[in-house]
Amino acid sequence: MIPRKVNLPKNKNFFLFGPRQTGKSSLLKSTFSTEKAIFYDFLHSDVYRRFTSNPELLRKEVETAFSLRKISHVIIDEVQKIPEILDEVHSLIESYSSINFILSGSSSRKIKRTNANMLAGRAWTLELYPFTHDEIPTNSFDLDKILLFGALPLAHLANDDYERKEILRSYVDTYIKEEIELEANIRNLGGFLRFLPLAAAQNGEIVNFSNIGRDTGIGYKIVKEYYKILEDTLIGFFLFPYASSIRKKMIRHPKFYFFDMGVVTALTKKLNVELLENTFEYGNAFEHFIICELIRLNSYKRLDLNFSFYRTEAGAEVDCIIETPNGKTVALEIKSTSVPCSKHCSGLYSFGKKQPKAELILACKTLNPIRIKNVLAMPWLEALAYIGSIN
Repeated sequence: MIPRKVNLPKNKNFFLFGPRQTGKSSLLKSTFSTEKAIFYDFLHSDVYRRFTSNPELLRKEVETAFSLRKISHVIIDEVQKIPEILDEVHSLIESYSSINFILSGSSSRKIKRTNANMLAGRAWTLELYPFTHDEIPTNSFDLDKILLFGALPLAHLANDDYERKEILRSYVDTYIKEEIELEANIRNLGGFLRFLPLAAAQNGEIVNFSNIGRDTGIGYKIVKEYYKILEDTLIGFFLFPYASSIRKKMIRHPKFYFFDMGVVTALTKKLNVELLENTFEYGNAFEHFIICELIRLNSYKRLDLNFSFYRTEAGAEVDCIIETPNGKTVALEIKSTSVPCSKHCSGLYSFGKKQPKAELILACKTLNPIRIKNVLAMPWLEALAYIGSIN
């Protein structure tokens, strides 16, 4: 099993959220001993039926297991399927300080929508994502394959590309299209299915809800709700415009990124299309990859960085503005070029004039760092390592 970067505490209660098939169940089972833990998986129909009709059964079983073998952990997988169970968990936390409860799920939407008990102050919240570049062994890391097929563990560890394609097709057909429909109680399934590939085709672009609504034949309010569903079910995330004293001249619509490159490839039906370097599509995929790496880095290292993007009405743009808790600002432009030059830095120059104290970095495929006026072009690996170390 590939070691993961997320730090799971052994003596704390916590939620572990992450999209389906990111490896939550495997990670938990490899981390916590079955001798001292009880595992419940609500994806199993028999387990789901048993507790959905009788949530208080959890207390009886935990009390019995503790009296017989002094269990130390109770692990509930896909906890969002039975939000009522969290009241029992809360009660048990108050009664058994020596038992830690681990609650994993692929969405908090249903929990929040039903006003279920989120155990405020009693459980940490952690996230698990697809593989990061530094989780994958160096001798098996292939950037071009990651850009095309993403880094979902099951797809990454597949035997060949044919298997990867089938895994990703199954993922978008059975999980994103069917299970999210049930999870979010989507009534207009036809509209949602028209929306999904269009949202994927516009991955990483500024979202115009009205245009998407017009193209899909649904209202812009419903489009906003569909994006919120994708966000709540951890299928993607918004990146909002940079907010500062210069915001009055800024574009105000957010961007939206899916959580994995392979999911975008599958939703846009381009699994059989070769991704060629030095093309517009390759550059977009590379940008998507780096943005996802930043999100995962920030989460796993608990850096509390704030991410946004910069774009003026005149069209000057920087892919990611990174603000640290102590007030440091880094403007990061992402280009797949291996020969960086001034034309790749125009957005950074614009931002530097507005915020002279900001660090200006171009993350690209150059072999060595190179200074271009007041911009430092860096190999993308070094850029990610640097951002992971700033404070």
